[in-house]
Amino acid sequence: MPKNAFYAQSGGVTAVINASAAGVIETARQHPDAIGKVYAGRDGIIGALTENLIDTSQESPAAIAALKHTPAGAFGSCRYKLKGFEQNRAEYERLIEVFRAHDIGYFFYNGGGDSADTCLKVSQLGAQMGYPLQAIHVPKTMDNDLPLTDCCPGFGSVAKYTAVSIREASFDLASMCASSTKVFILEVMGRHAGWTAAAGGLASVDGQDPHILLFPEVAFDQARFLARVQQCVDTHGYCTIVASEGLRNAAGEFVADAGSKDAFGHTQLGGVASTLAQIIKAELGLKYHYAVADYLMRAARHIAAKTDLEQAYAVGRAAVEAAVAGKSGIMMSIVRESDSPYRWHIGEAPLDQVANVEKTMPPEFISEDGFHITQACRDYMLPLIAGEDAPPYGPDGLPAYVRLKNVPVEKKTGREFALR
Repeated sequence: MPKNAFYAQSGGVTAVINASAAGVIETARQHPDAIGKVYAGRDGIIGALTENLIDTSQESPAAIAALKHTPAGAFGSCRYKLKGFEQNRAEYERLIEVFRAHDIGYFFYNGGGDSADTCLKVSQLGAQMGYPLQAIHVPKTMDNDLPLTDCCPGFGSVAKYTAVSIREASFDLASMCASSTKVFILEVMGRHAGWTAAAGGLASVDGQDPHILLFPEVAFDQARFLARVQQCVDTHGYCTIVASEGLRNAAGEFVADAGSKDAFGHTQLGGVASTLAQIIKAELGLKYHYAVADYLMRAARHIAAKTDLEQAYAVGRAAVEAAVAGKSGIMMSIVRESDSPYRWHIGEAPLDQVANVEKTMPPEFISEDGFHITQACRDYMLPLIAGEDAPPYGPDGLPAYVRLKNVPVEKKTGREFALR
């Protein structure tokens, strides 16, 4: 008899994570002999623990297809990391209780590194608790920091947003610098890896703006930074900068530490652009403006890269096909075959080599002075931002995004579960 599937979204959402959801759901519907219904977790793994499941079979084919052009997480996401099996056995027992009650035999978790860790732990449940369960990780992270995959769905669109935004802002600054603002700083997401900041470098042609990129991989040296800013202003009349929120000093401390932790235990970041702007004002006396892209960059479906959208859907589809083939404990990966023309295919990677591992920028992608990207980095990134696939627009001139009905599944366990 077919088993039902559980699908959930985790971590910071992206412009194309719903395309992966569409890939999972549409492909599962093509395998009725193996998969019954696809239940989505409301707010990620929390939905499984609290038995708040959504019946995706209640959604029309048109609604599921519309997920491909709708940003954010259609079923809600979360930042909730399962502890080790022995540390919190009750959580795992609860998962099995819920999965057994709803006849769930497939687990698809769509997220980044911490989500890979959760998926790995769930994949081990069968052997530990005598419940057969196939768990597949569907990669997603705008940070592009998952190992064993050429790139991560979500990154290409954020990279495109970053490159376009800093190019447009640079045109703006160039037109005003004679009598007004001299420095513009764009703060982008990226905790330990500078992939997103590096994407800003794609906007630079023949040494043009942006003039400075600041990566977490390169220790921030205030004196060198200020000297470069002044040099750019003297040479070009202005200076544009893309700075990663995870910028660190030589002591390894975040330049902008908000002083708190998120649910995964990560330091809350934010404010590096403001910090840099104040330094520039105090030391160089230059007029500045800055912007914090934040949620805008990861939600910008209107400027998503077509390559990114296609890959996001493909990993969702492949996850179901792998599960139907009897596989478990793996992450679907993107394998690059060539740069130009850009060719790729879907592969797989063992979850125990993915979970809790971060892929940072390789040294050969960062210029010798530490302030820009190399040609090798451009060759790697340019195919990832290629193509446009704009969402449909309504008569009001705004994107026609879909909101699912998200019909709840009747609870069967008969008890509530308190999250730790």
